Amino acid sequence: MSNAVTSTSAAPSDIAREHFAAEFTFETDCWDVHAALAGKPGFVLLDVRGPAMFAEGHVPGAVHLPHGKMTRSKMDRWPADTLFVTYCAGPHCNGAARGALRLAELGRPVKIMAGGITGWVDEGFELRKGMEV
Repeated sequence: MSNAVTSTSAAPSDIAREHFAAEFTFETDCWDVHAALAGKPGFVLLDVRGPAMFAEGHVPGAVHLPHGKMTRSKMDRWPADTLFVTYCAGPHCNGAARGALRLAELGRPVKIMAGGITGWVDEGFELRKGMEV
């Protein structure tokens, strides 16, 4: 019996492998970010939400830079090969994608932290309040 899941066949394994492997070049998750932040992460974590939401609670160590404020001159404080990871409120928000697009347009390497603040909290990780990193 066919349903919405089974009516379209799954991709062949070689195509599925390429597709899912490519996803890791575009995004990471809260667990991996959390683990990386415990040492030398090798990336800059950007909270791209507005100042009120950042102050209400953000990932410790995140830099506040709303996606609408990303300019070449602001990004010049980091070396050109710096990897950025953007996040926003969560899966219902496209701010992380807007920030990632802007960084890509500026020629910067970038990934999104899937889940955003919602995912971070769901995993039981703590938030920092206020405007300080």
